[in-house]
Amino acid sequence: MLKRLSVFFALLMSIMSPPLVAATETLPVKAFASLPDTSQMRLSPNGMKVASLRRLETEERKGTIIEILDLETDKRTYPIYADNKKYEINWIAWANNKQMLVSAEFPAVRFGVPTTETRLLILDTHTKKTRNAIPKRYYDRFNYMPQIQDQIVDMLPKDDQHFLLQVDGYTPGDDTVYKVALNKSKIRMVQSSKPKIRSWMTDRQHNVRIGHHWEDTDYKIIHRFPGTKKWQTLWEFESFADNQAWPLGFAQNPDHLYVKALYKGKYAVFLVNLRDTNLEKKLIHHNEHYDIDGRLIYSQVEQKVVGITEPSNSGYTFWDEKYKAIQRSVSQGLPDTDNYITSMSQDERRFIILATNSTDPGMYLLADRDKNTMTPIGLRYSALDPKSMAVKQAISYKARDGLEIEGFLTLPHGQETHTKLPTIIFPHGGPISHNGNGFDYWTQFFANRGYAVLQMNFRGSSGYGHDFMKAGLKSWGLAMQDDVEDGTRWMIEQGYADPEKICIVGGSYGGYAALMGAVKTPDLYKCVVSFAGITDLARLVRSRQNYLSGEIVKEQIGSKRSDLKTRSPVNHAETISAPVLLIHGDKDRRVSVVQSRKMRNALQKARKDITYIELKDGSHYLSINKNRIATFEAMDNFLAEHLSN
Repeated sequence: MLKRLSVFFALLMSIMSPPLVAATETLPVKAFASLPDTSQMRLSPNGMKVASLRRLETEERKGTIIEILDLETDKRTYPIYADNKKYEINWIAWANNKQMLVSAEFPAVRFGVPTTETRLLILDTHTKKTRNAIPKRYYDRFNYMPQIQDQIVDMLPKDDQHFLLQVDGYTPGDDTVYKVALNKSKIRMVQSSKPKIRSWMTDRQHNVRIGHHWEDTDYKIIHRFPGTKKWQTLWEFESFADNQAWPLGFAQNPDHLYVKALYKGKYAVFLVNLRDTNLEKKLIHHNEHYDIDGRLIYSQVEQKVVGITEPSNSGYTFWDEKYKAIQRSVSQGLPDTDNYITSMSQDERRFIILATNSTDPGMYLLADRDKNTMTPIGLRYSALDPKSMAVKQAISYKARDGLEIEGFLTLPHGQETHTKLPTIIFPHGGPISHNGNGFDYWTQFFANRGYAVLQMNFRGSSGYGHDFMKAGLKSWGLAMQDDVEDGTRWMIEQGYADPEKICIVGGSYGGYAALMGAVKTPDLYKCVVSFAGITDLARLVRSRQNYLSGEIVKEQIGSKRSDLKTRSPVNHAETISAPVLLIHGDKDRRVSVVQSRKMRNALQKARKDITYIELKDGSHYLSINKNRIATFEAMDNFLAEHLSN
């Protein structure tokens, strides 16, 4: 269906790609640390324009811009700029061929509680004018200003004049669904709020059909049939229970609902007939070894669900034969990468492909099924040449209690056969998340500096089944930490790591694990780096009581104060012997900067070797380019100082 890349492709790549570098060349910090050159590439419904987020780095302005590329004229326009300080662009989406929806995010404080606020803008790509999706006069009808205003319920693909949006302007957390006009300053309520219903879902006929009820640790999925007023409960369950059933979306048949639920201990995709009083689940897709996660892929042309955005060996997972054939054709043209079809025109004749793998930071291509071509139109990180990146290999080891822990080992490019290397132990954040086999700019940065890197999916990580995830509940600093230590000792036993040159590095929960590693095994690590790390569990649990997730946090971490104190690095500063680098953004809304400030104070009081960097306007995600580069430069110098010969 699609030809292999043409001579034009090769020529264009030679223009777009940087010169090849030697395997051992140390690249500049900013090559890894800079924000992506291009991200979130989206194709307009008619397939004639491409929108994307672009990093802007000039003397006058630094931040992120929206770029609109006209594929017919090759003209580019830049209607919106964000400095990533006052606000940043969260996501973009085409509403129709002329207008886009733009989510803006910014830090704020409500009643003394730090918050993240979002607003939704309607952008006219022709005039470059923007306005708030919710007209100003409607705010007077609310009891308060809604904090989150960018939760789309339904884009209404057959109606290019409206979309459905949910906001909670009357009772905190109880959302109302509105039909928002794109060309008029008007909204109309289509579903009133109900107590504790935190989100809504429509069917393919755009009727509000599903509500998610959430109170403390209790969940209910409620439903009603079209044309009826009565709501019924489909499923009830507790957080972290094994009988959970999460709606993913409807089939074209309004009685058929796709759900995610457990199958042989792993999350899988099922289809449920809502007319069936037993709600029997028909298995649609599963993986014997890992959980299935992702969004349904729905074809407007075929009027059916054709797959899910769960990565497979070649791209997303399609279970419809027609789309499997399209994916195979793409993979034939791009045999060395995993190729994700991320955006399609309404007629599905054109689509955007993201081609990437563990050593390739990613290229966006425009595929045209009528012309049988795939044309590169953007690189995610133009300064990083795939040929110079280090290979990430899957590994596994046994924890001390016999549990198998999977992970990834990255050895410096050109040093794959070397042993006893200076080593970075790099536990992930979350902690209910996981490391995958895709491109990771942190890991590649460390490998480029000559370090071996171990990433492990310790117990409590997602993706490995319900029991594996639950094994991490209330296990911070305990068995979860043992898994990290056991991975470190595995690196030494296998001969990869020089036992005298090991540093532990992490962000968020990973920062907590790094500090706890220095507490529990002070002689194992030569140095410690914590970015936006958690240091005081009692403070974390206490601070979350102002949020809807407060009770779930207690279930995840614990609630007994004495126990939380024992498992908090801030209370064990005197035990730490390794030099510590703490980095934190002062506008972090996921993990308060107070967490690192308290750790700094405790380490200073204990007269330890501590370097502290606080990033002005910094977020949890290093969204300001200057802060990202400063963080990587600090790590570069710190690691070189403590891991050098």
